[in-house]
Amino acid sequence: MGQAAHTHNVDVNERPAPDKVLSAMADYMTGYQVDSAEAYKTARYCLMDSLACAILALKFPACTKLLGPVVEGQETPHGARIPGLPFQLDPQKAAFDIGAMVRWLDYNDTWLAAEWGHPSDNLGTILALGDYLSRCREAQGQSGLTMRDVLTYMIKAHEIQGVMALENAFNRVGLDHVILVKCASVAVATHMLGGSHAQITDALSQCWVDGQALRTYRHAPNAGPRKSWAAGDACRRAVTLAMMTMAGEIGYPSALSAPKWGFYDVLFKGGEFKFQRPYGSYVMENVLFKISYPAEFHSQTAVECALKLHPQIKDRLDDIEKIVLHTQEPAIRIISKTGSLNNPADRDHCLQYIVAIGLLKGTLVAEDYEDDVASDPRVDALRGKMEVIEDPRYTADYYDPDKRAIGNAIQIFFRDGSTTEKVAIDYPVGHRRRREEGFPLIEKKVDSYLKDHYSAGQADKIIALCSDQKHLEEMKLTDFMAALAKA
Repeated sequence: MGQAAHTHNVDVNERPAPDKVLSAMADYMTGYQVDSAEAYKTARYCLMDSLACAILALKFPACTKLLGPVVEGQETPHGARIPGLPFQLDPQKAAFDIGAMVRWLDYNDTWLAAEWGHPSDNLGTILALGDYLSRCREAQGQSGLTMRDVLTYMIKAHEIQGVMALENAFNRVGLDHVILVKCASVAVATHMLGGSHAQITDALSQCWVDGQALRTYRHAPNAGPRKSWAAGDACRRAVTLAMMTMAGEIGYPSALSAPKWGFYDVLFKGGEFKFQRPYGSYVMENVLFKISYPAEFHSQTAVECALKLHPQIKDRLDDIEKIVLHTQEPAIRIISKTGSLNNPADRDHCLQYIVAIGLLKGTLVAEDYEDDVASDPRVDALRGKMEVIEDPRYTADYYDPDKRAIGNAIQIFFRDGSTTEKVAIDYPVGHRRRREEGFPLIEKKVDSYLKDHYSAGQADKIIALCSDQKHLEEMKLTDFMAALAKA
């Protein structure tokens, strides 16, 4: 009897089979063949758009101060090139740098569901590790990656991050969505390194064992620039975990489900991950592009509404009594806020600020979040007149997998009792339903930012490389990265 009581309090130390969530991701990485022409075309535009965002970020010292080797003067044989810069870095720091550049201005692609995020953040891992590995292999007379491989890894990283986000709200438990960048990048990085199904599973378990980032740096009163480099940090960590696994580090098969000590019990309030659909190429095909405005995506259609109203109110600012914004519930939860805004990262996550700039200026550019623009007293005067109201239809259409709408509407009321029309837009220009309108605008975005940074000849060469699907896919990654580097 005493022996029975004693064994009741002893853990059974039998290593279980890996959590099915981890195995399913490894199945997808090792076994799924992407055959969607739409996904590959969209991935090419995603690559172009992300590079434009990364190059634009180089105009901002808050970003560039974080870039380059950890130790000044450090050189890495066969190091990864950084777009727009002269550095050749170890793949971990390169993953951080590229990831931070792509994400810095909140201008790259977006995925909205129970969780949200920016799947092209994973490009930090894909380009950095891919360039490093390919340079090493080519130096030994072997073949490196092609750009077709890069687009395939982009599609798969998008899919893992996005499918996980459909039903699993990490924000509801206070965790930041970059956990999904790390997860997707770990899967991709381990496969790039030649990892087996078992090694990919092991590396993924390491991702979930990690302590995870809190969302507090995205929200009042702590909003700050960490939200611009957090994805780069996730890319760097993913490369680290993948390399450690390939060096022989073991995994933790029930990292998610272990009672008491696993991710579900410790950080997910005892819930388990839910899935709406199997992995395929759905996310890349449906991803949202921030084509026109560097602002948190729940506000994109609000900016479009504000710009339509600008001509009607620009000469009547003092006559405005109130501005009514109708939006979806997630926008209210994430970016609706009053009070002082302390830095650019605070402002680009404020629905009222974003709308105020659109109404005032008839445009919205990254520089509008800087202190000189924010100090215009008319901005806070307009913010103070705004009422933000949830429209239940917008919330329902936001979660509808066949619509994936991000609706906003604005109506302005004047002191004399007159009003503007209620301007409402359900789908932003970056939505799948507006692809034919959106793709030419991405090309303009790329043309503008690349020509502003590179010489005309180099910019034209990069644009030409990206413009032909077949030619780009056949190109070596190392040649592509060489074309992006700047002496």
